[in-house]
Amino acid sequence: MRKDVRILLVGESKVGKTSLIMSLVSEEFPDVVPYRAEEITIPADVTPERVPTHIVDYSEAEQTDEQLFQEISKANVICIVYSVNNKKSIEKVTSHWIPLITENTDKDSRVPLILVGNKSDLVEHSSMETILPIMNQYSEIETCVECSAKNLKNISELFYYAQKAVLHPTGPLYSPEKKDMKPLCVKALTRIFKVSDLDNDGILNDNELNFFQRTCFNTPLEPQALEDVKNVVRKNLIDGVSDNGLSLKGFLFLHTLFIQRGRHETTWTVLRRFGYDDDLELNQDYLFPTLKLPPDCTTELNHNAYLFLQSVFDKHDKDRDCALSPEELRDLFDVFPYMPWGPDVNSTICTNDQGWITYQGYLSQWTLTTYLDVQRCLEYLGYLGYSIIAEQESQAAGITVTRDKKIDLQKKQTQRSVFRCNVFGDIGSGKSGFLQAFLGRNLMRQNTIKEEHRSYYAISTTYVYGQEKYLLLHEVFPDFDYLSDADLACDIVCLVYDVSNPYSFEYCAKVFKQYFMDSKTPSMMVAAKSDLPEVKQMYGCSPLEFCRRHKMPPPQSFTCNTAAEPNRDIYTKLTTMAMYPHARLRCMCTCNRCTFCLCQNFLNSELLQTVRAKLYAVVLRRHISQADLKSSTFWLRASVGASVFAVLGFAMYRVLLKTR
Repeated sequence: MRKDVRILLVGESKVGKTSLIMSLVSEEFPDVVPYRAEEITIPADVTPERVPTHIVDYSEAEQTDEQLFQEISKANVICIVYSVNNKKSIEKVTSHWIPLITENTDKDSRVPLILVGNKSDLVEHSSMETILPIMNQYSEIETCVECSAKNLKNISELFYYAQKAVLHPTGPLYSPEKKDMKPLCVKALTRIFKVSDLDNDGILNDNELNFFQRTCFNTPLEPQALEDVKNVVRKNLIDGVSDNGLSLKGFLFLHTLFIQRGRHETTWTVLRRFGYDDDLELNQDYLFPTLKLPPDCTTELNHNAYLFLQSVFDKHDKDRDCALSPEELRDLFDVFPYMPWGPDVNSTICTNDQGWITYQGYLSQWTLTTYLDVQRCLEYLGYLGYSIIAEQESQAAGITVTRDKKIDLQKKQTQRSVFRCNVFGDIGSGKSGFLQAFLGRNLMRQNTIKEEHRSYYAISTTYVYGQEKYLLLHEVFPDFDYLSDADLACDIVCLVYDVSNPYSFEYCAKVFKQYFMDSKTPSMMVAAKSDLPEVKQMYGCSPLEFCRRHKMPPPQSFTCNTAAEPNRDIYTKLTTMAMYPHARLRCMCTCNRCTFCLCQNFLNSELLQTVRAKLYAVVLRRHISQADLKSSTFWLRASVGASVFAVLGFAMYRVLLKTR
């Protein structure tokens, strides 16, 4: 919505331009009329549309042509005033004023015109028969108003229509020649219909219509009013109502009817609620709301955003196979101005045997977009109508900005759910295979991926001590001398070398020594292609010895040349190291049977969290007097309790150690 409206009155001398302004302000006809009225501003609380309005007068006697041209260029709407009893002033509308205005305004930004027939008190007939052909000839003319400054007839209406022509213009919505809505308007309303169709059945049922009404106008429709609307559509359109719901044709017909009956403010209210500007393009402020992102922080989707995306997936997964076919995916993105996901997405996330995006893969891609390009994610959520359907202020409400990674390291804990692993390795070391294996693709399936569809990213979920986390793998191009900050910024480094190539490990060793040896980022060495015969690496020491010297875990064997899906344990290890970079993990397995895994599972269990919360509550609620604190008996009991707890903990540790 505009912040203000600027109205300019032009016309021949002595047609009553100044009288109209003075009659509006003083609510009486002035005895003495000056050549030109000063610019006046009507406050927002006085105008029907609650927008400040500036009214500007023009006088040929006091102003130059240059000043007139400047005022025309600044005006939001121009009222061409003529006298109903002066044919010459009517002829000047088409012979002088409309061409003059057209010459001094941009062709792309059309200024609406209002024809104003003043001095209607001096004649008994109407000038509308003469004016109607002019209105039909020039599409920029919004309406014509006959009024009288002397009798105060239609004065308020004149300026209301002028304000309305700016705030709710007819031009972008409707073509008078074709007597139908314009294509851009149809396109926008079609998107609005599809976003509002929550079950994607092609019909707005009563619940959906009420939600739509409440969203746009802050009030639900009464049952009888709802039936009256549907009856109007039924009478005029055969397939406008289907299964007692409003079809797309019926929805478009209703808005055409609103516009034809002069209620285009209703259509504009709907359009602006769904993010459209005066040119029927989605507003940049709507698509890209403000989101503060401090340095060293990442962005993730929150729970509400995931719930919304889940509902969008369910809405378009018509065959309920937990995967989106190409047709279902196109239907999902039909509300976008372009197809946002290309063929490379299918090699970035999990797909089923047919190559269709699974539910898990769908959420993973959204997580990836949020992490790498949060502005793009905000844009996409805007197209889907997140802020409207989820009833949030903007898409930014669906984004969580994590705290600074330095704070996580200091506190030795993190609340993040997405961890980035940059994968380094020489050409042919098996990096791409390592990424695709994370998505469950063995070497045979990887060979079916076209080269132009390959991706340098892979993302999926892993479980670390019972917690679901996203691991984002990024294959870094092996250019040792030109590694950017983005190539180095990650939560964990994965160094991949080919066990069958004697020169493969050297690249990994150089990258580690040059960029990561003195950093706090944990690193893991991966011995890829372990199904092939291992050869001695032509380096100063073996990979195992290198890892020992630099306090890294031993090289992890890996191969994707398997009959079934490749083993995923190594990815869980990577995520674990990314979550706990401060800890030198004594255990690198994911067996859930060893001492380390059992202890971690126990510490993260809901049972322990519940017991701890209840103990805290009891301790905090219990009143301890000053006398108790000074009593030696109190401290003796506390010491004995702590000793018993420590002994029991040590005993449990020994039992778990024996079972291992």
